[in-house]
Amino acid sequence: MRREIKRRVVPDCAIQAQLHPLLRRVYAARGINSDAEIELTLDRLIPISQLGVGDAVELLLQHRGRGSRILVIGDFDADGATSTALVVRQLRRLNFADVQYMVPNRFQFGYGLTPGIVQLALARAPNLIITVDNGVSSVAGVLSAREAGIDCLVTDHHLPGSELPAATAIVNPNLPTNDFPSKALAGVGVAFYTMAALTRELVARGECSAAGTAIADLLDLVAVGTVADLVPLDNNNRILVQQGLRRICSGRCVPGIRAILEVAGKRIDRIVASDLGFQIGPRLNAAGRLDDMSIGIECLLTDDLNRARALAAQLAQLNHERRDLEQRMQQEALAIVASINENTNQLPLGLCLFDETWHQGVVGLVASRIKDRVHRPVVAMARADAETLKGSARSVPGVHIRDVLDAIAARHPDLIEKFGGHAMAAGLTLVADRFAEFAAAFDKEVARWMDFDDAHGVVHSDGGLDSSDLTLGVARELRAGGPWGQNFPEPLFDGQFTVVETRTLGERHLKLKVRAGTGPICEAIAFRYFDADDAEPIAVAQQIELAYRLDVNEYAGTERLQLVVELLRGV
Repeated sequence: MRREIKRRVVPDCAIQAQLHPLLRRVYAARGINSDAEIELTLDRLIPISQLGVGDAVELLLQHRGRGSRILVIGDFDADGATSTALVVRQLRRLNFADVQYMVPNRFQFGYGLTPGIVQLALARAPNLIITVDNGVSSVAGVLSAREAGIDCLVTDHHLPGSELPAATAIVNPNLPTNDFPSKALAGVGVAFYTMAALTRELVARGECSAAGTAIADLLDLVAVGTVADLVPLDNNNRILVQQGLRRICSGRCVPGIRAILEVAGKRIDRIVASDLGFQIGPRLNAAGRLDDMSIGIECLLTDDLNRARALAAQLAQLNHERRDLEQRMQQEALAIVASINENTNQLPLGLCLFDETWHQGVVGLVASRIKDRVHRPVVAMARADAETLKGSARSVPGVHIRDVLDAIAARHPDLIEKFGGHAMAAGLTLVADRFAEFAAAFDKEVARWMDFDDAHGVVHSDGGLDSSDLTLGVARELRAGGPWGQNFPEPLFDGQFTVVETRTLGERHLKLKVRAGTGPICEAIAFRYFDADDAEPIAVAQQIELAYRLDVNEYAGTERLQLVVELLRGV
């Protein structure tokens, strides 16, 4: 089915600031209607006190006074890694006596604070366990820790289940009783707020100096985790990301972030939010997907730049292996999709995929890629052991994937062993021989949320551009107007062009030169264009329709305008 380009509605805008008219139009289409919303300064953050961190701060103060051993237990993704690094760094700066961390091996223990992780933690004899970016669904694990006499502070942002863990304190903006205005905080955002409240209290008591303990120094970590976790960039998250980006660009970041960007070939003073998501996030995630997330956390914790560079090189190698593995699995997934289409002449609305050879650390990426192709929720699963499958779900706008799984669990109480997640992404575990049963239940439940007319994909455009706007200067203005990201998308435009030149890059990408009317000739690139079996051949002098972003492409020290193509088709 042909994808639809839908132009955004642009309401009246009350912004008084001097802005390029195009940027004003883009902001208005994203709901910004005041100067305050574009002033991304720290004093405009939602106050710390509104998150409900009082019990957590009191618990931390008690353990600081006792000289307790504290064990931070994180998740195995970029949000978990940055959360862990932030909490460990700040507690050590605040003179906590003994601060350690542990990240569960996803293949051995699975997600969260499980009873198995607690048993492993007992060897370190912690007095307090702090979970970051996990824990709100760890009912059994928290109970095991409490029975062993260990206090538990849960800091998390995931949606809670019907039962909360019996933790000593919980900080989570998504608890039913929490009225924090931004429900979109990432795990690292929750960790930041918790550490900020603790720091403020210790400074107020005169037990710590403000010099050297300012929590804002760690906003580089907050920016990376927030962008990498794909949480919505509401105003509060945009402030956190913008302030973190400013610190990175000025060189005031942890050595690990600098090292990862160096290895990626990025200039640190030119970093934008997308670089956090496409360069740093995947490298950190690769450690958790294929090996041990401790590599990523150590990279973010070390203050030795040479050690950070060595660890960043390891992360780059793991990311290279991850890309190769993902590409193979994606092709296998597309073959499964083609087979389903051939046999049924209609893909299910809720699509479930499984292959015996798939790597469970990469199935989430495969689900995301296939979801983008078929424009419907996708679950990709891999074998965890002889009896169990583990999978990742990725959704489309309008279908809350965790609520879908929750509804399936309610209708079929013994079908899903465990699950958790967000509106757009979730994880789950099944008994292997019930895959077909789950696939049918998933399709049926998704059909309650959408129909086949919704499953063709909509490209949301900010409209057309005059040829006078197709300039490097305008691209720079839009770039500076960020941070752009989830639910605050980078400006995307559409229009008709004539192909002036065409060539293939690396067998997967289509490089073009195009012209709109009598306007300037522009370079354009359609990444992964040839990954699709039905990729349309494009010829010189052909009329095409593009949906594209204005990008600043830097090569050999020279900046040029480049159109990054989201959609390309003949007219």
